[in-house]
Amino acid sequence: MSQTNVQHDHIRSFVLRQGRVSNAQQRYYDEGMPRFGLPYAATPLDLTATFGRAAPKILEIGCGMGETTANIAAAHPENDYFGIEVHTPGVGSLLKEIATRELSNLRVIQHDAVEVVRDMLAPNSLAGIHVYFPDPWPKKRHHKRRLLQPPFVALLAARLAPGGYLHCATDWDEYAQQMLEVLGAEPLLANTAEGFAPRPAWRPQTKFETRGLRLGHGVWDVLFRRPETDQSAG
Repeated sequence: MSQTNVQHDHIRSFVLRQGRVSNAQQRYYDEGMPRFGLPYAATPLDLTATFGRAAPKILEIGCGMGETTANIAAAHPENDYFGIEVHTPGVGSLLKEIATRELSNLRVIQHDAVEVVRDMLAPNSLAGIHVYFPDPWPKKRHHKRRLLQPPFVALLAARLAPGGYLHCATDWDEYAQQMLEVLGAEPLLANTAEGFAPRPAWRPQTKFETRGLRLGHGVWDVLFRRPETDQSAG
């Protein structure tokens, strides 16, 4: 796995767990990574060459088991999607979705999202970024592990092309408020709504969302955009 022998200069927002990998997940992982997986490298990735065409490129951070990511890619063949997931069962499951649905517009990388965005994605290269139901790290002492902190949001905003969007969703009220505050403080981004946004049509209801609603949680979408007439990029 690409997580080993890497020096991290930031607090990681995930813990690698020794989750069980099913035989099917392992098979699709072994067969799919050479075809649809991208190895981490500390050099900018040519996304046009990766997908073999010029099309809007959309990043999803934290694909989970991949069903939602695959649903979005299948519903929008005009876009190319690039998913990041660290857990092997999820990567194997996403690769199964790619293979069985014959999705030519979806790739996956198994690595720390902060390092991928920092090292592999060029500024102004993305049309959109999805961060759906990231780990809320609910205990206060663990809040520092949350993915959406000001330095990383600034990095994400810089990778968006003018007009590109950053769309986050969570079922944790307190984390939703933090998302709104952190994105609202980023000078490259502007809120598309007065506070929280309605769920956009491109985001299907996820299993995490269904579970949260069943537990009585609310679900909050935060949708910001980098203005077309951006004056603060340097």
